[in-house]
Amino acid sequence: MTTIRNIALSAAALSALALAGCGSQDAGTRDQVRAVGSSTVYPFAKAVAESLARADPSLKSPIIESTGTGAGMNLFCGGVGAQFPDIANASRRMKKSEFESCQTNGVKDIVEVQVGLDGVAFAEAQGGVGIALTTEDVYKALAKNPYGKPQTYKTWKDVNPSLPAEAILVYGPPSTSGTRDALKELILAKGCDENAEMQALKDSDKSAHEKICTEVRDDGAYVDAGENDNLIVQKIEANPKAIGVFGFSYLEENKGRIKGLTMKGIEPTYATISDFSYPGARPLYIYVKKAHLKAIPGLQAFVTEWSKLWGKGGTLAKLGMVVAPDDVLAGSAKAVNDLPVLDGSQLK
Repeated sequence: MTTIRNIALSAAALSALALAGCGSQDAGTRDQVRAVGSSTVYPFAKAVAESLARADPSLKSPIIESTGTGAGMNLFCGGVGAQFPDIANASRRMKKSEFESCQTNGVKDIVEVQVGLDGVAFAEAQGGVGIALTTEDVYKALAKNPYGKPQTYKTWKDVNPSLPAEAILVYGPPSTSGTRDALKELILAKGCDENAEMQALKDSDKSAHEKICTEVRDDGAYVDAGENDNLIVQKIEANPKAIGVFGFSYLEENKGRIKGLTMKGIEPTYATISDFSYPGARPLYIYVKKAHLKAIPGLQAFVTEWSKLWGKGGTLAKLGMVVAPDDVLAGSAKAVNDLPVLDGSQLK
């Protein structure tokens, strides 16, 4: 057993060494960039990959995979070597536990770049009933055990007498999705904390608070629609009484077919996400494996290409990405140029 383990460790070490020092012709590496992760970031990453391929035909177009943020982080943090991705696309910040997993597996030097903004949008079909939501309404409707009690809400009117007497049916992202994480953190937890007891529980028992405030019901009222946000759009378009949850960019892309729902009276728009007045606004990131930069042809160029496209009026904005504030963009551009290593101290 020990011998097998030693052989495996030696192979991993050799792979890492080959990748760190090889050239583009070395058999120990790949000849194109591979990025995995967020379905929200996916269309933007694809656009950056296509732009790079047009700009430099000598480079193979990067491979972009939509795996969900959580699954992408697992792949990214698996190790250093050609079999592991170079970039993780993320629709929320890397978790401290993911950073620690990376470190354990030898992924020591990680560069974090915020590429733009997005929002967790709630939407319905154009012919929908026009539900006006609050974070508290959403929490009551979607929590597995609202305020620590059994989930008994069947209709939106049960949740709030001012809402229509329609059955709660919400199509949303799976547990591996960064959009699901953002839904929990930005909407459910905030709605839960409208309750004074839950706010106090946050200080006295953080684990219990997280379970009560962010665990999603599994009785059919919330339907996990997978990582394909376009499928959620199709589902709510086919059922005017259903609600969908996905990234704002998909709302923008399909605004002729669906309409955004207000959250605390605020519509999900470019402007309200830009100034963070919309409750579901969130940053988008890419994480780059620094050990791969010299070994993978086009990786540095791909990272740089992001900075050419993320400005106001740029390609990514036209696709629905909300441009980050000027000071954030300046910091991101500096990160692309200087490639500072993330130390993990600011992660949760």
